[in-house]
Amino acid sequence: MLDQVREDDGPWLPETVSPDDLAPVPAKDRDTLYAGVGGLAPVLAEIARYREPSPRERELAAGIVSRLSSRAPAGTEASLYDGLAGDAMALRLLEPGTESVALARVADLATPEGWRSTIGFEPDADAPLNDIVMGAAGVVLTAVWAGGGFAEPIAVTGCEALLRVADRTEAGLDWGIAAGTEWRAPNYSHGTAGVASALAVAGAAFHREDFVEAAVRGARHVLSVGSLANDGFVVPHTIPPSTREVEPVTYTWCHGPAGTSHLFAALAHAGVAEVSGIGVGELRRRCLTSIVTSGVPDRLRPGFWDNDGRCCGTAGVGDVLLDAAQDCEEPAEASALVSAARRMGDALVERAVQDASGARWRFLEHRKDPPLLPPGTGWMQGAAGIAAFLLRLGRFLETGPDAPVVDRPDQWWAVPARLRLSGR
Repeated sequence: MLDQVREDDGPWLPETVSPDDLAPVPAKDRDTLYAGVGGLAPVLAEIARYREPSPRERELAAGIVSRLSSRAPAGTEASLYDGLAGDAMALRLLEPGTESVALARVADLATPEGWRSTIGFEPDADAPLNDIVMGAAGVVLTAVWAGGGFAEPIAVTGCEALLRVADRTEAGLDWGIAAGTEWRAPNYSHGTAGVASALAVAGAAFHREDFVEAAVRGARHVLSVGSLANDGFVVPHTIPPSTREVEPVTYTWCHGPAGTSHLFAALAHAGVAEVSGIGVGELRRRCLTSIVTSGVPDRLRPGFWDNDGRCCGTAGVGDVLLDAAQDCEEPAEASALVSAARRMGDALVERAVQDASGARWRFLEHRKDPPLLPPGTGWMQGAAGIAAFLLRLGRFLETGPDAPVVDRPDQWWAVPARLRLSGR
């Protein structure tokens, strides 16, 4: 991964490892948490917990801080995975205090409706988005995680905007990616599970019972569209079912019970005991049960578990399992979660392509011929996110359940406060 870093007005990272005959150029999203150098910050933070960073790693960290902090005052995209909130996360991880320049710009860009989007989710439209990845929920979570003088005004602005665009359902509240989105991706990354998590966390931070109550109503809706069968809990990937050829239920951070488990941890953090008569701890446990009984990380059939990354695959699931293990007070249950996390780590080691240039991972796309994809480099779909999980798992196995956690805006409440390096 580090060997792929290039220099052009600051460090940048090709999204995939190109064949020798192709010369990549910096992409528009070169700075982002999702696919750019912002996504190197959490893995550099993990390296620093595991061992002393090398001069090259320290130089890279300084270059990322310089690049992101110099460009933040002119930034126009506020989101966590594609914009300034992601810059704030990277800056705080690498040089605490420098995140204020990104947060100041986020505050400047705020409107009563949230933050105008430059991503192009809807053609020729800049309407605010709602979700964790591209929208207000991710901005809210970042503000609460970062703290400081900008935290409350950013979080309150975002949450009030989310309340205004909520759809009322028979069971509770529901959010699409945008206010006019008719289909739903109800899980964590793009749906109501993520939005409700942000409302719960912000409500707890700033004593806003209306935010917490809205989070509970969102969770009630999530329960109403999911299944509690087989002692688990899963929610469909897309409602109505996607016209793309995808599994109707997945088990990932983005569209499955791995990420959605964070909703119930967020409600517990906010002091909520139950949703629709079921304890929030029980609902979190059910999400984890669905993961460990699903068959992942085995590739059981074409299209099932083709991805080993953090967003959509093995590394993201492993990280959620470690969060839950470190937050679990029942020794037998914690041990089972650790075993499941180790299984994810073992699969990643087994699938790594290793040679003199290092290790990389190639995901599958069964609808393509050939199905093997180029190795990715970034946080969500590549080596950075995978390496960070493996480093964390290695530290955990060496030092035990009290291993400090390099926590992030979209999961910090899922681990005990005493273990969070952010101090939240």
